[in-house]
Amino acid sequence: MTGATGVLGSALTPRLVEAGFEVRAASRGARQARGPVEWVVADIATGAGLDGALAGVDTVLHLAAAPYRGRYTRQVDLEGTRRLADAAARAGVEHLVYPSIVGIDHVPWGYFRTKVAAEEALAASAVPWSIVRITQFHDFVDRAFTAMARLGVLVADRGVPVQPVDPRDAADRLVEQAGRAASRAVEVFGGPQVLSFDEAARCWLEGGGRRRPVLPLRIPGELGRAFRAGHLTTGPGGRTTWREFLHENRG
Repeated sequence: MTGATGVLGSALTPRLVEAGFEVRAASRGARQARGPVEWVVADIATGAGLDGALAGVDTVLHLAAAPYRGRYTRQVDLEGTRRLADAAARAGVEHLVYPSIVGIDHVPWGYFRTKVAAEEALAASAVPWSIVRITQFHDFVDRAFTAMARLGVLVADRGVPVQPVDPRDAADRLVEQAGRAASRAVEVFGGPQVLSFDEAARCWLEGGGRRRPVLPLRIPGELGRAFRAGHLTTGPGGRTTWREFLHENRG
């Protein structure tokens, strides 16, 4: 598994162990063994250590990402995905599972274009693969509102629907995918409910006992149209609602 220490990886690792998988996690630097997880040194941005890390592996969960970090983003998310897929094919890996993002093929956003290219690189590779596009994590939406609140106001386009999902629910979905044969298809997974961005903002304020004005602002241009068209949402899948997440983390 790549990206084992991130938000999704931290939720996924114990679930894989509980499900009976032998887990090998890749990291750019040496790490001390933690319980049943085997840590190996490998860097998808350069390819160093990949062949050894993949030796004897049946299934790869590729979670590593480096959004909004300039050239390094491309090295990890695109070139790293291509490099990992090629190494997995050489190692005889039977299934590479790639979590991606709902809406990347419809929303004109720079990082989303990189993710589309990464999906295409995986689909063109020789390794059997499955892609699971996931809606935005609760933690991501929480951080966005936290950053806005520091400015003294929350800005929200009331016409934009959002569908935040708990990383733990997404992790459960990936455990299911890892236990199946490669589908060579793109599947989707989202949170249990769709809210307007305005509703999500007001829930966030209530959940933390905060007082900030919510300023309605229409996102302009093609980006705003894509957001308002609902391209960041999909059918319900997860269990934990936005309000439940806020109660658990702010209550």
